[in-house]
Amino acid sequence: MGRNFLITTAFVACFGTTARAEVALNIGYLSVFEQRPPTLSNLDPEPEDIGLAGALTGLEDNTTTGRFLGHTYAISEVILEEGDDPLAAAADLLSETSFVVLDAPADTLLAIADLPEAQDALLFNAAAGDVALRNEACRANVLHTLPSDAMRTDALAQMFVKKRWDDLVMIAGTHHKDLAYADALRASLTKFGLELEAEKTWAFDADMRRAAAQEVPLFTQDFGDYDVLVVADELQDFGRYILYNTWQARPVAGSEGLTAVTWSSVIEQWGAAQLQNRFEEAHGRDMTSQDYAAWAAVRSLGEAVTRTNAADLATLRDYILSDDFELAGFKGRPLTYRDWNGQLRQPIAIAHPRALVAQAPLEGFLHQVTELDTLGLDRPESNCEAFQ
Repeated sequence: MGRNFLITTAFVACFGTTARAEVALNIGYLSVFEQRPPTLSNLDPEPEDIGLAGALTGLEDNTTTGRFLGHTYAISEVILEEGDDPLAAAADLLSETSFVVLDAPADTLLAIADLPEAQDALLFNAAAGDVALRNEACRANVLHTLPSDAMRTDALAQMFVKKRWDDLVMIAGTHHKDLAYADALRASLTKFGLELEAEKTWAFDADMRRAAAQEVPLFTQDFGDYDVLVVADELQDFGRYILYNTWQARPVAGSEGLTAVTWSSVIEQWGAAQLQNRFEEAHGRDMTSQDYAAWAAVRSLGEAVTRTNAADLATLRDYILSDDFELAGFKGRPLTYRDWNGQLRQPIAIAHPRALVAQAPLEGFLHQVTELDTLGLDRPESNCEAFQ
């Protein structure tokens, strides 16, 4: 009896009332088929439920809190196959709900955001890291729970500065995601007073499982000496064959080796282990960065419903973009949205496959508002006008 009283009192303290107000929120989840080019290795196949599994975990978390408050949540999921029309599917989903989490490439995401049906909606980008989506191509009806490429490369650049690794070279792939990551890295290095000493393009299509020990040393020999070799391989295609095969025995970072990621199974602090365990128990695998971004989108809506006791678009959007909003994201500090471009502020893990090395922003990188804004586009750097 005494323990139940304490639990009830805690909820009163947190939410201000014990009165139940029936609020229901349906969240859409749309996964758009994207053709991936063949890669040199199939060792790490992408999970079929990537992203969706994170959204379902967020739904369960929302439901757990909602039971005490009379709030109910549901997800309407639409998974498209090759040849399906993403715009028609999005329009149908938007007829059911004003809140949709999107797993879609940048061009498709923008086309969906520009649909007439989406003008009175709130979309969450949980899959596209393109910097332009947070900059000149931003949309007022799109929030971004996946960090931008710039946020991840800024985190790496801070690590390079901290370690005094200033002699840098890069190998970049030819896929558009590789090129976007390479562009973001160059901008980050300039931002933090660094530069690349040399660059090469990876254009091999041979089976590196047999040839890496012969080809990679020759390919990297003319880099000479350097501090770090940065790999731009966002498809996880060739990067695995670079490690330990370079002419010089030097660290590898970027898309392989020492990486800056949204989420990783090696994050265990700040309650992250509990989230990891719940996710693994439900879905039988580790949580990925895209899963985390979808989880954060669903949880953002759940947190807004909890705090406002409402489920209408205007109330939830205004609250999410306000100074009052905070999301407990298992990253050591509250997560908030940038009101100039809709990006979710969040620390970035710097890790290798076996352990967390650091978490950016790193100590010493200061900001007049929050150190989190040293990662990605800060307000003065942003060309996004939609949120004005």
